[in-house]
Amino acid sequence: MHWNKKFECMPLDQLKAFQLKNLKKTVAWVFDKVPFYTRKFKKLGISANDLKHIDDISKLPFTVKNDLRDNYPFGLCALPMDDIIGIHASSGTTGTPITNVYTQADLDQWAECVARNLWAYGVRKKDIVQNAYGYGLFTGGLGLHYGLLKIGCSIIPTSSGITERQVKLLKDFKPTALCSTPSYALTIAEKAEEMNIDIRKLPLKIGIFGAEPWTREMCSAIEERMGITALNIFGLTEMCGPGVGYECSVGQNGSHINEDHFIAEILDTKTFKPVPMGEKGELVFTSIQRQAMPLIRYRTKDITRFIPEKCSCGRTFVKIDRIFGRTDDMLIISGVNIFPSQIESFLFDIKEVDPQYRLIVRKKGYLDKLIVQVEARQEVYDKGEETRKQVEAKINSHIKDNIGISVDVNLVKPKFIGRSLGKAVRVVDER
Repeated sequence: MHWNKKFECMPLDQLKAFQLKNLKKTVAWVFDKVPFYTRKFKKLGISANDLKHIDDISKLPFTVKNDLRDNYPFGLCALPMDDIIGIHASSGTTGTPITNVYTQADLDQWAECVARNLWAYGVRKKDIVQNAYGYGLFTGGLGLHYGLLKIGCSIIPTSSGITERQVKLLKDFKPTALCSTPSYALTIAEKAEEMNIDIRKLPLKIGIFGAEPWTREMCSAIEERMGITALNIFGLTEMCGPGVGYECSVGQNGSHINEDHFIAEILDTKTFKPVPMGEKGELVFTSIQRQAMPLIRYRTKDITRFIPEKCSCGRTFVKIDRIFGRTDDMLIISGVNIFPSQIESFLFDIKEVDPQYRLIVRKKGYLDKLIVQVEARQEVYDKGEETRKQVEAKINSHIKDNIGISVDVNLVKPKFIGRSLGKAVRVVDER
């Protein structure tokens, strides 16, 4: 059940002592090796010696995404490039990409974290795993690959794309697990239906999905269409990639954080003080074992909460809930804060539509207007304009009843919205 019981089930007092020891080492390391942190710590008059308790992490400065962009590509690297054997980067679709670099020890730690994830999901050496995350600069494909290698199972490194081939390999190679983004899993299921292949009758039993926020409703839809157990893998490029957190076998309820590698905080989005256990706030991470590019108090902008209940799986690692949204993805329409994940959950309540949608934000005079574009099921679309208008009104009413504002709903034909091979584009801002 546990890949590394020594750490995953470590008594909390020992875990906190381990975190403090490694936090102090990391702070001393970046103070000495990274000019960016040297300047920050000197400005605050703080050093590793000022950390007497794990809560003293609040004395340390934050790191934000613009700090990584301002120091692109390797300004936050703590070692000369001669010591670096791996380089990854985010997609960079909204500006300068975010880079991350790795020593051999960093890659070994990454593989360890991912292996824990996979083991908790039930992946074993006898399994065949189809890895449909993108290989290359994106951390998803190779991150999962390293963990799969550590377990020793058979790997089908399909990467993303050529969806018809993905379905053919599911049928011919008979993998027992699939790794991809959740939105791409739905695309694979859709393609299989077009090819008259019932994935539910194949040996596939586990789906390992992440790299984008997805609701419990989407999880249920994937499980129903593919006949599998869909599990969430949590990570971010800035820490290492996938493997920062993982769901266990208990109820698919939240992700354990690998706390021997990452210290997690959840802070009030205005005061940046810790919120009470169980309340929502912004997720902040500090890496405490990395060599090449450890980050101090990195603000993820993800909104979540710690789950206060002790997990019956025996792991003492703290659990976070699914990501509810991001502070930079939050839309403010008529004074109401809206996250794309909220709209997604409402759409799953409407049986006449498929879970393919896009939110378009436009100006209407001095105000912002939200358009919800969603695909109708084929049989609904074929009934004509009057039926489509009834469904649009039904969706608008459901959203208004839940969040208090009206939106423009645009029911479109099946396959109208472009399919993504990786992270789905859910928001288009035309302002």
